[in-house]
Amino acid sequence: MAADLDMVNLLVIAGATLAIPILSFVASFILWPSALIKIYYWYWRRTLGLQVRYADCGGYRFCYSYRGKPGFRPSILMLHGFSAHKDTWLTMVKYLPKHLHILCVDMPGHEGTTRTNSEDYSIQGQVKRIHQFVENVRLNRKPFHLVGTSMGGNVAGVYAASFPSEICSITLICPAGIRYPCETKFDNHLQDLEHSHYTLSIPLIPSTPEEMEDMLRLCSHVRFKIPQQILQGLVDVRLPHNDFYQEVFMEILGENSRYALQENLQLITAPLQVIWGKQDQVVDVSGAVVVAEALPGCRVDLLENCGHSVVMERPRRTAKLIMEFIISLGTTSGTIKKRS
Repeated sequence: MAADLDMVNLLVIAGATLAIPILSFVASFILWPSALIKIYYWYWRRTLGLQVRYADCGGYRFCYSYRGKPGFRPSILMLHGFSAHKDTWLTMVKYLPKHLHILCVDMPGHEGTTRTNSEDYSIQGQVKRIHQFVENVRLNRKPFHLVGTSMGGNVAGVYAASFPSEICSITLICPAGIRYPCETKFDNHLQDLEHSHYTLSIPLIPSTPEEMEDMLRLCSHVRFKIPQQILQGLVDVRLPHNDFYQEVFMEILGENSRYALQENLQLITAPLQVIWGKQDQVVDVSGAVVVAEALPGCRVDLLENCGHSVVMERPRRTAKLIMEFIISLGTTSGTIKKRS
């Protein structure tokens, strides 16, 4: 009987010990979903071997994550899209070779990078700031491969046009900044916004779980089943920054930024790759034709059953395409032949 009681007590103690972390997790999920999301990103950065660092440039601070050291292949700098952050790339980084030197930077004003004024949020303003970052971390000691998605694609293209000697090759993923021959669902939203003098809510700046779900449906062709608590957590993380996002949104829609990529395409001399989801509802896939006509010989990869969030929807395929493109150039870091 005493032995049985000891066993019961042991089981009770063991059960209580296990219950504490389980209950803590459940409580975090229910009460603080935004904290859980931050832990998720921290866990994946750690798992993938990415380290977070800061680069201080005369009172301006960039936050970035990196992995590896400069080597045989070109270093890769990744520029995320509007209202996103450096961890946008985690799903794709998972499928990139571990020996590659990779940097994912928070764009001006986003996440851990200094927030200043609207001059830094125009496309040209962001290009200047990213160049400041590149010089600070000495990434331009050798030409590097530049990757940008959506707004980051617009910035990446203008950067390549502005600093051609620094870029050995470039990948644009569903880039903004083009006059698209065909309209999308988001274009219709933009027209409604303009007619309302921007009094309507902006689909890319959600403030409720319902609006967050609508934004995810707009940006992704693949339908992810996301629990209500996670949707709430995603909103909670973004909500304090919505005024900033609105300021950036208005700036990149301005006349000097809206078509900046297309206006600079002819100045890009580095080998260029375009990756686009065929079902993109934010920036139409017909933009790939515009790029190809301006830059004959560029590589175009169109993805079936994929929307605007290519990196999230097709991370393995995207990583494979980028590596195929870099390897196809057949040269080592700093020696890739430019387009004449």
